[in-house]
Amino acid sequence: MTDDDINRTPAAKTPGPAPGTTPGITRITRHLQRLLQRVRAFDLRRPMVWNGLLTVSWVLFAVLDVTSGGWRTVALNPNVSGTLVLLMSVAFSAPLLWRRTHPLAVLAFMAPVSLVNAWSGAVIQAAFLQEIVVFNVALRLPGRALAWAGALVAAPLVAGAVHRPHSWDPLIVPHLWAFALSAMLGIVVRTRKEYTEALVDRARRLELERDQQARLAAAAERTRIAREMHDIIGHNLSVITGLADGGAYAAAKSPERAAQALEAIGTTSRQALTELRRLLGVLRDHPAEADRTPQPTLDDMDELLTGVRTAGLPVRLRIHGTPPSAPPTAGRQLTVYRVVQEALTNTLKHGGTDPSPTAEVTLTYRPTELEALITDTGTTGRRGTEGDGQGITGMRERASLYDGTLDAGPLPESASVSGWHVRLRLPLEDTPS
Repeated sequence: MTDDDINRTPAAKTPGPAPGTTPGITRITRHLQRLLQRVRAFDLRRPMVWNGLLTVSWVLFAVLDVTSGGWRTVALNPNVSGTLVLLMSVAFSAPLLWRRTHPLAVLAFMAPVSLVNAWSGAVIQAAFLQEIVVFNVALRLPGRALAWAGALVAAPLVAGAVHRPHSWDPLIVPHLWAFALSAMLGIVVRTRKEYTEALVDRARRLELERDQQARLAAAAERTRIAREMHDIIGHNLSVITGLADGGAYAAAKSPERAAQALEAIGTTSRQALTELRRLLGVLRDHPAEADRTPQPTLDDMDELLTGVRTAGLPVRLRIHGTPPSAPPTAGRQLTVYRVVQEALTNTLKHGGTDPSPTAEVTLTYRPTELEALITDTGTTGRRGTEGDGQGITGMRERASLYDGTLDAGPLPESASVSGWHVRLRLPLEDTPS
């Protein structure tokens, strides 16, 4: 039995042609799928149009059965009044207009009509329209409602069979089979509909999770870019400032030294611009065209310290332990480089000039970790006061990415000199999760 509600169930995607499938059959299937989708979309927009068409069709068929006398071929009592048969036919077919919204109420309305039909012996075929309502009960209502539907269908038939003892088979058996098939079809369509809705919901949730992950990744990338820009701009501007101050001081006494300072300022500025272009190039509309020059590593440490020395901060590099045969990952090397860069930049900015500070960078390789200790002899009054999420906070965030730790603060009182220290400890391998 067919009902319009089957058309309201979302259709699965058309699978690709299987091996040996005729291309013509695939085209026909796709055409039918598109046609069903259009019918379903129209039904969702205007459900009363489809309800009205189906109801009017069944009313016309019921009236035609009565006017043609076809009902008498299966009637147990062909002498029933034609007017009564017509009224019963309309009563069975017209309420189908509300089968979707109130299926149990429709069955309850049909039950007395079914009792009159069975009791009088007319046994009109329009009585089978109850099974369309049963299908809607199975499709839309809880399981216990199907039991009530079975009682509303069976009770009038049993009463009619009792009134006509020899009519059990023609009265009850066909309706029992029709009820079972309608209920099973409704359950199958409902199961398929719920499964499809679950897939759609899962796809929607996965899409939301994907969008959330994309937003989180974008936020993380913005944070990384902000940190990189802070390191690049902060360090290079501090170097340029130191060179400019030194050049201004030496201009009157040693023009050659002033020229060297200006040349170093130009070199440092060009390096900063190159790094910024490379970093911002990733943000353009065509990232494939961006400069993909590798990020700094531990091999670039000497170049970093040379720039710092040129800016006027004497700095010494010490290496203890034996570097591992397999070098630390690029991310760990970049973290060490940026921490050293930030610590020395802070010394240039906040270390004072009287007396002129000095700095020392010590890299210590241990079997399971790499330690970077940066110390200086500058003043400590303005250290660690930045609250903008960068500076020392940014160094700690970098260290935490690789399960490392970072300590920063004044040198201990037991030290022979006053100053500041930054100590970074990074595991050489990721911690098993």
